Amino acid sequence: MKRVLTGIKPTGYAHIGNYFGAIKPAIELSKREDYECFYFIADYHALTTLNSKAEMKEYFYNIACTWLACGLDPKKVVFYRQSDIKEDFELNWILCNVTPKGLMNRAHAYKALVEKNEANGLDRDDKVNMGLYNYPILMSADIMLFDADYVPVGLDQKQHIEIARDIAHNFNIKYGETLKEPMEYIDKNNNTLVGLDGRKMSKSYNNTIRLFGDENELKKAIFRVVTDSRLPGEPKDADCTVNKLYKLFVSESKAKEFEEDLLKGLGWGDAKKQLFEVANRYISPMREKFNYYMAHKKEVDAILDEGAEKARVVARKVLKRVRKAIGAE
Repeated sequence: MKRVLTGIKPTGYAHIGNYFGAIKPAIELSKREDYECFYFIADYHALTTLNSKAEMKEYFYNIACTWLACGLDPKKVVFYRQSDIKEDFELNWILCNVTPKGLMNRAHAYKALVEKNEANGLDRDDKVNMGLYNYPILMSADIMLFDADYVPVGLDQKQHIEIARDIAHNFNIKYGETLKEPMEYIDKNNNTLVGLDGRKMSKSYNNTIRLFGDENELKKAIFRVVTDSRLPGEPKDADCTVNKLYKLFVSESKAKEFEEDLLKGLGWGDAKKQLFEVANRYISPMREKFNYYMAHKKEVDAILDEGAEKARVVARKVLKRVRKAIGAE
């Protein structure tokens, strides 16, 4: 049996890109008999961007309740809060000492911020804190602490797993075969999800559709989807954002019918109305569960506490192995 591990940062409200791009595929994996799944809320990773205790609490519960509402079964998945696994942070420090600084210099997030600063005439390290700079090392500890074989990621996150593999390899060369070298798990059928403006759906672009806002918020977001100036009766582009989003919520046959209607000249207003109806029908049962968990946070805490206990059984064994390898035990 292979072990799969993934985490989501609580840095905002979950949107449909999070659901279709990460949460739904992860839950489908957890239903397979050949995978053992460890899923966590990466709250300490979120410290690189969050600014207050209130934000942390709000977004943390939003993500935790989202996982549960979307069908995560705590009996089949080890579901936990990153900050409850103290072994993670000890392993993080150990890994810092086998990680070349040059490797961190090449990390995408750090490079992007440096390039932005230089383009704006600022000091290259303006607004760079050590949490952001060392982020890939903590992510590596998250993965190695549980002997993960695979980490589900999108293509844009592949580098993090490559870095983790390099760090594990460096450790094993220095101290002997101790840490598993993880592999990325990329779903080839999982294409980039578009947002309201046709670009990748991302909080950075403010082009997301919140997963569990109320019906009115969902409708407003969908009616903000950018379209061209073609009038009712004029054939629409089958590659348009409205059509791409519609396909997420329906069967292939329904998607084909909708696309044919667009090609026959369905007006944008009617098309968006239909998109809202199928999206709301799909989301409503999950929204009801989400609202339940948000109103019963003690149940959520109990689920995560139980998950942390299971996770720490594995974490302690791996850290003991690591401490023995470096001579600390």
